[in-house]
Amino acid sequence: MSATFSTNKRPPYDDEIQTIADYVLNYRVESEEAWTTARHCLADSIGCGLLALRFPECSKHLGPLVAGTQVPHGARVPGTQLQLDPVKAAWDIGCIIRWLDFNDTWLAAEWGHPSDNLGAILALSDFLSQQRVARGKAPLTMKTVLEAMIKAHEIQGVLALENSFNRVGLDHVVLVKVASTAVAAWLWGGDREQIMAAISQAWVDGQSLRTYRHAPNAGSRKSWAAGDACSRAVRLADISLRGEMGIPGALTAPQWGFYDVLFSQTNKDQQPKPVNERQFKFQRDYGSYVMENILFKLSFPAEFHAQTACEAAVTLHPEVAERIDDIERVELTTHDSAIRIISKQGELANPADRDHCLQYMTAVPLLYGELTADHYEDEFHRQHPEIDRLRDKMVVIEDERYSREYHEPDKRSIANALQVFFKDGTHTRKIEVEFPIGHRRRRDEGIRVLQKKFADNLATRFPAARVNKIIAIYQQPEQLNNMPVNEFMDYLVI
Repeated sequence: MSATFSTNKRPPYDDEIQTIADYVLNYRVESEEAWTTARHCLADSIGCGLLALRFPECSKHLGPLVAGTQVPHGARVPGTQLQLDPVKAAWDIGCIIRWLDFNDTWLAAEWGHPSDNLGAILALSDFLSQQRVARGKAPLTMKTVLEAMIKAHEIQGVLALENSFNRVGLDHVVLVKVASTAVAAWLWGGDREQIMAAISQAWVDGQSLRTYRHAPNAGSRKSWAAGDACSRAVRLADISLRGEMGIPGALTAPQWGFYDVLFSQTNKDQQPKPVNERQFKFQRDYGSYVMENILFKLSFPAEFHAQTACEAAVTLHPEVAERIDDIERVELTTHDSAIRIISKQGELANPADRDHCLQYMTAVPLLYGELTADHYEDEFHRQHPEIDRLRDKMVVIEDERYSREYHEPDKRSIANALQVFFKDGTHTRKIEVEFPIGHRRRRDEGIRVLQKKFADNLATRFPAARVNKIIAIYQQPEQLNNMPVNEFMDYLVI
């Protein structure tokens, strides 16, 4: 019997990899809306990171792997005195931005948080700027950081529009890794071949499972997974810029590529997809669409599918605050994605479990009129058994219109409705909120809240004079654009 051998002819890079590399290298951002939104996103993300430093479970992860390590011209971590190599700094910055689940969100076939990429972008830009200044060269400017953010948002978000990684059990941080790797290689000055090599390394790198985001295993890894992806992205870009060869068929190689190994089954029936259905689908070309349409979390540190439920709960709070013991049931009308991701019954094991529970995130503002990060902590939960009693009275119902309009490009709603029924047969109004305050349709209203959120978060870490200076820079787009990255980071060091 004769042996069968594969044809050992090295292919060109997969089209998907080439397209990302060409976009990063050649696309000129012309959209003023994208530039403006990126500036707001930068402020919001940094503020989220500063707020997270209040929580020891987050700050315990920060710092060099070997205590006392000194890194000349190392990247700074906002709100700290740390100065680290760019790989660990990307981990730390990505971790603090994501820790409280309060930074921006993108909802499509796949979910995610494109500002997670700022961990890689900010760490590497600060490191490169300081290195350049030390050699007598010009540093990067903050406009380059904003451009990298727009492009990373776009790569992650466009890949997410039609491609559900969660349905094959993969976590959305795979897209953070790919997007951050592409822009990191670009920031480092990589040519087309080096950027493609880096992107290919990200696709074959092995990807995180969603296990830690779902009951009964939900836990705090979901709060540092993006930082981990950012750090890996910087490392893979570094390897590629040193001349490491890429893997051209990273996605499409029969049997061994990403499509056949990780994208060939669905969670629903575990049957292999036909070959022609395994490849990514694209709704649009890469541009600046994602940054223009990004969703900001402004009122609640809560998983985004619950934002409108929380808003409805705050509205109903005055009507039910004095009648909590009279409640018979709470009807929570929502969309399919919320049911699949965050609808939970039974005991919640930790803060990470609670901030991904639709019923918990709705019960707290219904009871107390607000929802903050402290409401998820173990001590608060132990002291307030009424939260779980109210959760037990909640009925979750899908509205097919909500589910449909969630995916429609001209709507992209994230709707929830809430109504409370009492034992005496009376009931409250049904409060429906289709677009959260952070939605593009409510952008003007939302930016005012974002600015206050940013100022409040800065005040948790810096004295008033420093807060005012940082806000002044943020509010002057031209000054921010032209500012060297290393000088901007100087303002964020304790």
